[in-house]
Amino acid sequence: MAEHVVEFGKDGRPVEPDGRLDAAAFHRNHAPISAVLLKFLAGKTGDVLEAGSGTGQHVVHFARHAPDITWWPSDTNEAHLNSIGAWLKHSGLPNIRPALRIDLSNPAWCHQMHDGSGPGRLLAVFCANVIHIAPWRVAEGLFAGAARYLRSDGRLFLYGPFKRDGKHTALSNAVFDTSLRSRDPDWGVRDIGDVETLADGVGLALIETVPMPANNMILIFGRSKKGDASA
Repeated sequence: MAEHVVEFGKDGRPVEPDGRLDAAAFHRNHAPISAVLLKFLAGKTGDVLEAGSGTGQHVVHFARHAPDITWWPSDTNEAHLNSIGAWLKHSGLPNIRPALRIDLSNPAWCHQMHDGSGPGRLLAVFCANVIHIAPWRVAEGLFAGAARYLRSDGRLFLYGPFKRDGKHTALSNAVFDTSLRSRDPDWGVRDIGDVETLADGVGLALIETVPMPANNMILIFGRSKKGDASA
């Protein structure tokens, strides 16, 4: 089932003196996620944005294994942004840019994407464990922004738990979904069909669905013919 619900830094795990946060989920899922993401990135160059970077551990791991890619972490939470900055400094990697403050509920995302201090057209957008713990408008903004900023050959990688044809893929996900909706009725495990419809509305299409451990998936989206025509 999904792995990020409590805000990092308030989940009882230790916080390093420099502000680095540690997510238990990172240690469980970074290897299978990397296998999918790095397969697409092999032999390519360009800018990749992580939307909702949380602690910053994933982007550091990805950057270490894909040195020809320029990585752009992002978040809105202050503690997360501090942790991202601390992990970047700790890693010493030259191919990670300072974290962008991005509100995914805004389809235009943020001014840094326009004023020259942020990336240009994106080779990929990676987003993990976000849209089920946020209002649907966050998913809408994520897809609208991805459609706006992705290159013609770009991809959106969306990791997390999903329903299929209105049904949960595991009992644990159903229990988790009930828990989420009890906390906030705008949250919940999303259905792949609803996400596909959202993608279609902005010119993106589901290319591949990759099963992940713990009843999660990675949904991979690219530009549809409609998206190519408008890019």
